[in-house]
Amino acid sequence: MPRSYSFTHTLSRAPAPSITDGLRADDVGDPEFETLLFHHAAYISALEEAGCETRVLPALEHFPDSVFIEDAALCLGSTAIALRPGAPSRFGETAALRPDLQRIFDTVIDLPGASMEDGALVDGGDILVTETEVLVGLSERTDQAGFDALSEIVKDLGYQARAVHTPKGVLHFKSDCGLLDDETIFSTQALAASGCFETYRVLDAPVGEERAANLIRVNDHVLISDGYPRTADLLTGAGYTVITLPNSEAAKVDGGLSCMSLRFNLDTP
Repeated sequence: MPRSYSFTHTLSRAPAPSITDGLRADDVGDPEFETLLFHHAAYISALEEAGCETRVLPALEHFPDSVFIEDAALCLGSTAIALRPGAPSRFGETAALRPDLQRIFDTVIDLPGASMEDGALVDGGDILVTETEVLVGLSERTDQAGFDALSEIVKDLGYQARAVHTPKGVLHFKSDCGLLDDETIFSTQALAASGCFETYRVLDAPVGEERAANLIRVNDHVLISDGYPRTADLLTGAGYTVITLPNSEAAKVDGGLSCMSLRFNLDTP
């Protein structure tokens, strides 16, 4: 059974009205909250259609970006690693999430230094787990100290970590890539050109549809944002079962499909 995209459960957090104060690289306007709620509900339904038992935590008004729950933790089997998102306004999200992680997982491990003001930084959006390794993109939100701390933890869990460099101007490593199967990664051409996927088969995102690269494989389904018809056709033609989802409002605050859930398999150690 694949351990990188075979999931029994997901954990998400409802968006809060304060998401209009969310972080963003470019100001293209605020998310329309009621539309975002509709999009989020469609996202949860897609995870259920893909075969997962879903749980949605209450919104956190004091943390505008907390709907992007993936940045606060990494889930590997029955173990959760509490991370430290790299933006100062998000430092409290992990502490708010930790009690829920403790209720779900057999083991919860804190990233060393995560409670220190100058501690290690790791955003979950910079972590791509494959069958053979944990790829960690160094970025504005994930630093070398964070990678060093995380690599020691995942090594003890039977994973090998490898640091790669997130392209300049890209918020998160997974903004530009997503896992499709045991050996295949969907990636922007710019990221693939860096050589970080040399041991994998790569499907290139069509030119002009680079934002579709933030997709997620969940069991037998691949979830992608709508508005990228060539990507949908490419993936369907390659034999993948595709679900397209609206994501325009989360995208206004740099949100992609991967970051709105923690996906895990409680049937694996």
